[in-house]
Amino acid sequence: MAVPKKKKSKSARDMRRSHHALKKVKAVEDKTTGELKRPHHVSPDGYYNGRQVTKDKVRR
Repeated sequence: MAVPKKKKSKSARDMRRSHHALKKVKAVEDKTTGELKRPHHVSPDGYYNGRQVTKDKVRR
């Protein structure tokens, strides 16, 4: 079994974990309804890039 020879410092441990943080969710205004939505995703009422792509409402 692999066991470290020396103790990792708190600094080295935290630097390794620096990429583990969650990123903020970006939001843009929908062209048709004006509500906020995630970019490059279909809005809840079925619109994408200013045109309707689905007839039913998308369930979350």
